[in-house]
Amino acid sequence: MTSAGFLYSKGIVFYPADTPSISTFLESNPGAYTTTRTHNNSASLLFWDRHLQRLSNSVKILLTSNPQFLFKSLNSTINPLLIPPPPSNPMWESTIKSLVNESVNKVLPVALRETRNEGEELAVTALVTGNTEKLGEVKRNVFEALDVHVHVGSHVPHVFGVKGNGARVAVVGPGRNIAEAKYSDWVRLRKSLEKLRPPTVTELLLSNDG
Repeated sequence: MTSAGFLYSKGIVFYPADTPSISTFLESNPGAYTTTRTHNNSASLLFWDRHLQRLSNSVKILLTSNPQFLFKSLNSTINPLLIPPPPSNPMWESTIKSLVNESVNKVLPVALRETRNEGEELAVTALVTGNTEKLGEVKRNVFEALDVHVHVGSHVPHVFGVKGNGARVAVVGPGRNIAEAKYSDWVRLRKSLEKLRPPTVTELLLSNDG
């Protein structure tokens, strides 16, 4: 269970009164994203390194194959400098990680101080989006045209080992496009698929073998 909380965007920390729900925020902004939560009484972010690696890969995939999912109102003319570094370039992943961690560190301490109640953890979503207005100003590399937004909301985790708390999964097909990347437009597209979910099922998995 999550609720609206705090948002860090374009250098500003927004408090609950000005922060949309995470679903509304993702539906309103293009980009690659990942969501995790705090763990052990908010002592750490769960599997954070894995989330950062997948996020950097998602941004690279969208830049290469579907930049319209990264940039809002992107026309067919793409700045030729908008080319991600090759996969072997360690600068790519380390720079994305640095940008995201810097933004997380701006808002997470505020959320920890202001809102967390007993038994709650925090859900943390990082969204990397392309700034269309900056495309014409890119001089050195694509990082200059990327913005990072971080949404933090409260989360009450299910207790492991309790009957009824486990996920109930249904597999349907076909699989989604660009499955290797996690992007915000999918939050809007998957709404129609929720109609396929039986009442007793908590999660839908898409598969070409479904």
